[in-house]
Amino acid sequence: MKIPTPKLATTNTSSFLLCSGIGLLLLLTTPASGAEPMKITVGDFAAESLRGWEEKSFSSKTDYQLITEGKETVVKATSQAAASGLFKKQRIDLQQTPYLNWRWRVDKPLHSLDEQTKSGDDYGARIYVVVDGGLFFWKTKAINYVWASSSPKGKSWPNAFAGKSAMMLALRSSTDEAATWYQEKRNVAADLKEFFGTEIRYIDAIAIMTDTDNSGQETSAQYGDIFFSGD
Repeated sequence: MKIPTPKLATTNTSSFLLCSGIGLLLLLTTPASGAEPMKITVGDFAAESLRGWEEKSFSSKTDYQLITEGKETVVKATSQAAASGLFKKQRIDLQQTPYLNWRWRVDKPLHSLDEQTKSGDDYGARIYVVVDGGLFFWKTKAINYVWASSSPKGKSWPNAFAGKSAMMLALRSSTDEAATWYQEKRNVAADLKEFFGTEIRYIDAIAIMTDTDNSGQETSAQYGDIFFSGD
């Protein structure tokens, strides 16, 4: 049986180009099915790397070193009446990747500290994000996600030294098991808006810190890889 040849609809060149352009635009702007969410690595410790990380000392030095924990490389921090941190300058667009992801553990917890006072401003582990004020240093803002010793989980307060420009948020406390890994995920964009009352698009640095300079105690912790994600 002879199959009839379909008649082609007539169209002018401009209409064809317009339709083709719209189709190409839709193809480019439509996310691929099953595409991986956006991820920006900050701390690639599993690759045995501290590239880009710098140390800032406040009172003596916390010892930071890469160690093998099981089958993975992590950062181990040991502090005895010391306070120094590792920080990395890295600009993160929170509109694209608002979620901060990491895992951590405290092997030797601190005890009986009033973290809202200067004498108790020590933490077995903390990770914080910084919004740089540039020349206007008083506009610098920070959120400290901390492993507290006495403050309950979910409690927030201004830093005892920096005031409301550096907010503390207890994600873990003495009720959590020591020497146990915990995975964390925080919407930094939402947290910044909650604490500072405005939408902030970029952060400029990330830091980890284990410190005991105010209490004189001794503690140790471990930090796994750190990254930002889109969801």
